[in-house]
Amino acid sequence: MNNTLIINILRFVLLVITQVLIFNNLNFLGFINPFVYVVFFYWYPIKGNRAIFMLTAFLLGLAIDIFSDTLALNALASVTIAYARPAIMRFCFGVNYDFQSFSFKNTTKVQRITFMAMLVFFHHLIFFSFEILSIAHILLILKKVFAIGTVTLLLCVLFSSLFSPKSE
Repeated sequence: MNNTLIINILRFVLLVITQVLIFNNLNFLGFINPFVYVVFFYWYPIKGNRAIFMLTAFLLGLAIDIFSDTLALNALASVTIAYARPAIMRFCFGVNYDFQSFSFKNTTKVQRITFMAMLVFFHHLIFFSFEILSIAHILLILKKVFAIGTVTLLLCVLFSSLFSPKSE
Protein backbone atom coordinates (compact mmCIF):
# COMPACT_ATOMS: atom_id res chain seq x y z
CA MET A 1 0.00 0.00 0.00
CA ASN A 2 1.22 3.43 -0.78
CA ASN A 3 1.60 6.26 1.69
CA THR A 4 -1.34 8.31 0.34
CA LEU A 5 -3.78 5.44 0.84
CA ILE A 6 -2.66 4.91 4.44
CA ILE A 7 -2.94 8.64 5.18
CA ASN A 8 -6.46 8.81 3.69
CA ILE A 9 -7.61 5.75 5.65
CA LEU A 10 -6.20 7.26 8.84
CA ARG A 11 -7.90 10.61 8.12
CA PHE A 12 -11.18 8.81 7.39
CA VAL A 13 -11.14 6.89 10.67
CA LEU A 14 -9.97 9.81 12.80
CA LEU A 15 -12.53 12.21 11.32
CA VAL A 16 -15.37 9.73 11.92
CA ILE A 17 -14.25 9.18 15.51
CA THR A 18 -13.77 12.91 16.12
CA GLN A 19 -17.12 13.80 14.60
CA VAL A 20 -19.07 11.13 16.44
CA LEU A 21 -17.44 11.33 19.86
CA ILE A 22 -16.73 15.04 20.15
CA PHE A 23 -18.54 17.30 17.69
CA ASN A 24 -21.90 15.51 17.64
CA ASN A 25 -22.12 16.09 21.40
CA LEU A 26 -21.38 19.82 21.31
CA ASN A 27 -24.28 22.22 21.40
CA PHE A 28 -23.08 25.80 20.97
CA LEU A 29 -26.05 28.11 21.52
CA GLY A 30 -28.31 25.08 21.73
CA PHE A 31 -28.20 24.08 18.05
CA ILE A 32 -24.70 24.41 16.60
CA ASN A 33 -22.99 21.06 16.07
CA PRO A 34 -20.11 21.50 13.60
CA PHE A 35 -19.53 18.95 10.82
CA VAL A 36 -15.73 18.83 10.82
CA TYR A 37 -15.59 15.69 8.70
CA VAL A 38 -16.18 17.92 5.66
CA VAL A 39 -12.48 18.77 5.77
CA PHE A 40 -11.88 15.27 4.31
CA PHE A 41 -13.16 16.54 0.94
CA TYR A 42 -10.60 19.33 1.10
CA TRP A 43 -7.76 16.95 1.99
CA TYR A 44 -8.54 14.21 -0.54
CA PRO A 45 -5.92 14.10 -3.34
CA ILE A 46 -6.81 16.22 -6.34
CA LYS A 47 -5.84 13.71 -9.02
CA GLY A 48 -7.25 10.70 -7.14
CA ASN A 49 -9.56 8.15 -8.74
CA ARG A 50 -13.03 9.75 -8.98
CA ALA A 51 -14.98 6.50 -8.49
CA ILE A 52 -13.03 5.65 -5.35
CA PHE A 53 -13.55 9.21 -4.12
CA MET A 54 -17.32 8.93 -4.61
CA LEU A 55 -17.39 5.57 -2.81
CA THR A 56 -15.26 6.94 0.02
CA ALA A 57 -17.55 9.97 0.32
CA PHE A 58 -20.56 7.69 0.57
CA LEU A 59 -18.89 5.48 3.19
CA LEU A 60 -17.79 8.51 5.20
CA GLY A 61 -21.29 9.97 5.19
CA LEU A 62 -22.83 6.58 5.95
CA ALA A 63 -20.47 6.00 8.88
CA ILE A 64 -21.42 9.38 10.34
CA ASP A 65 -25.10 8.62 9.71
CA ILE A 66 -24.95 5.26 11.46
CA PHE A 67 -23.47 6.76 14.60
CA SER A 68 -25.55 9.96 14.46
CA ASP A 69 -28.91 8.46 13.52
CA THR A 70 -29.48 10.94 10.69
CA LEU A 71 -31.13 8.71 8.06
CA ALA A 72 -28.45 8.94 5.32
CA LEU A 73 -28.49 12.74 5.19
CA ASN A 74 -24.72 12.93 5.66
CA ALA A 75 -24.23 10.30 2.94
CA LEU A 76 -26.42 12.29 0.55
CA ALA A 77 -24.63 15.56 1.25
CA SER A 78 -21.19 13.92 1.12
CA VAL A 79 -21.75 12.22 -2.22
CA THR A 80 -23.17 15.44 -3.66
CA ILE A 81 -20.17 17.55 -2.71
CA ALA A 82 -17.80 14.80 -3.84
CA TYR A 83 -19.54 14.89 -7.22
CA ALA A 84 -19.50 18.70 -7.36
CA ARG A 85 -15.90 19.06 -6.12
CA PRO A 86 -14.27 19.42 -9.59
CA ALA A 87 -16.73 22.16 -10.56
CA ILE A 88 -16.14 23.95 -7.25
CA MET A 89 -12.38 23.66 -7.75
CA ARG A 90 -12.66 25.01 -11.28
CA PHE A 91 -14.67 27.96 -9.92
CA CYS A 92 -12.23 28.71 -7.07
CA PHE A 93 -8.92 28.08 -8.84
CA GLY A 94 -9.89 28.98 -12.39
CA VAL A 95 -7.83 27.86 -15.32
CA ASN A 96 -5.01 26.63 -13.07
CA TYR A 97 -7.11 23.64 -11.98
CA ASP A 98 -7.15 22.21 -15.52
CA PHE A 99 -3.36 21.84 -15.69
CA GLN A 100 -1.78 18.47 -14.87
CA SER A 101 0.66 20.07 -12.45
CA PHE A 102 -2.02 21.72 -10.29
CA SER A 103 -1.23 21.77 -6.58
CA PHE A 104 -2.57 23.62 -3.56
CA LYS A 105 0.96 24.96 -3.06
CA ASN A 106 0.47 27.08 -6.19
CA THR A 107 -2.69 28.77 -4.88
CA THR A 108 -3.30 31.60 -2.49
CA LYS A 109 -4.69 31.16 1.00
CA VAL A 110 -7.81 33.09 -0.01
CA GLN A 111 -8.48 30.62 -2.83
CA ARG A 112 -8.08 27.65 -0.49
CA ILE A 113 -10.39 29.17 2.14
CA THR A 114 -12.94 30.04 -0.56
CA PHE A 115 -12.81 26.44 -1.78
CA MET A 116 -13.31 25.09 1.74
CA ALA A 117 -16.13 27.58 2.40
CA MET A 118 -17.96 26.51 -0.74
CA LEU A 119 -17.60 22.84 0.21
CA VAL A 120 -18.91 23.50 3.72
CA PHE A 121 -21.85 25.71 2.75
CA PHE A 122 -22.88 23.51 -0.18
CA HIS A 123 -22.77 20.45 2.12
CA HIS A 124 -24.80 22.21 4.79
CA LEU A 125 -27.36 23.56 2.33
CA ILE A 126 -28.04 20.04 1.04
CA PHE A 127 -28.01 18.48 4.51
CA PHE A 128 -30.40 20.96 6.17
CA SER A 129 -32.68 21.26 3.13
CA PHE A 130 -33.29 17.53 3.25
CA GLU A 131 -33.40 17.41 7.04
CA ILE A 132 -36.13 20.04 7.29
CA LEU A 133 -37.67 19.25 3.86
CA SER A 134 -40.03 22.22 3.81
CA ILE A 135 -39.80 25.37 1.74
CA ALA A 136 -41.98 27.06 4.38
CA HIS A 137 -39.02 26.87 6.77
CA ILE A 138 -36.49 28.49 4.43
CA LEU A 139 -35.38 30.96 7.10
CA LEU A 140 -34.66 28.12 9.54
CA ILE A 141 -32.67 26.32 6.84
CA LEU A 142 -30.64 29.44 6.07
CA LYS A 143 -30.10 30.15 9.78
CA LYS A 144 -28.70 26.64 10.29
CA VAL A 145 -26.62 26.74 7.11
CA PHE A 146 -24.94 30.03 7.99
CA ALA A 147 -24.57 29.54 11.76
CA ILE A 148 -23.37 25.94 11.69
CA GLY A 149 -21.50 26.51 8.43
CA THR A 150 -19.52 29.40 9.89
CA VAL A 151 -18.46 27.40 12.94
CA THR A 152 -17.66 24.39 10.75
CA LEU A 153 -15.60 26.55 8.40
CA LEU A 154 -13.60 28.04 11.27
CA LEU A 155 -12.87 24.58 12.68
CA CYS A 156 -11.99 23.17 9.25
CA VAL A 157 -9.58 26.03 8.56
CA LEU A 158 -8.04 25.42 11.98
CA PHE A 159 -7.73 21.68 11.31
CA SER A 160 -6.26 22.21 7.86
CA SER A 161 -3.67 24.66 9.18
CA LEU A 162 -2.72 22.37 12.06
CA PHE A 163 -2.61 19.06 10.22
CA SER A 164 -1.50 19.98 6.70
CA PRO A 165 2.11 19.67 5.61
CA LYS A 166 4.23 22.73 6.23
CA SER A 167 5.11 22.99 2.53
CA GLU A 168 1.99 25.05 1.80
